[in-house]
Amino acid sequence: MKKLKQRWGLDSNFQVFIILVVFALTGSSSVKLAQPILDFFGFTRNIFPEDWHYDFLYWTIRILIIFPLYQLLLIAFGWIFGQFRFFWAFEKKMLERMGLGFLLKLFILFLTPSLPSFWLVL
Repeated sequence: MKKLKQRWGLDSNFQVFIILVVFALTGSSSVKLAQPILDFFGFTRNIFPEDWHYDFLYWTIRILIIFPLYQLLLIAFGWIFGQFRFFWAFEKKMLERMGLGFLLKLFILFLTPSLPSFWLVL
């Protein structure tokens, strides 16, 4: 616990516990919610033949759908559990390390509904 508190800059063991609960809920929820989303679009395992490369395609697309869902749920659960600042910083750092920092800038641009920022996107 000491290492996690030190690494994440946290003050209490309770805060570490809440953050671990948020990670657990987010992972479970994103995997569970992916199936109804895939079903809605008609994307089921049955539409693919039994060959291994179709399995690979199915799981690749499924993971690509789960990833953005996980990111949104992480921020939402972080906010619900009162740890929004921690998860917002965590999200920014993770996206920048993955080379997706431009997505964060677009997200912030759309969150601020001022007229000049809207025209910059177009």
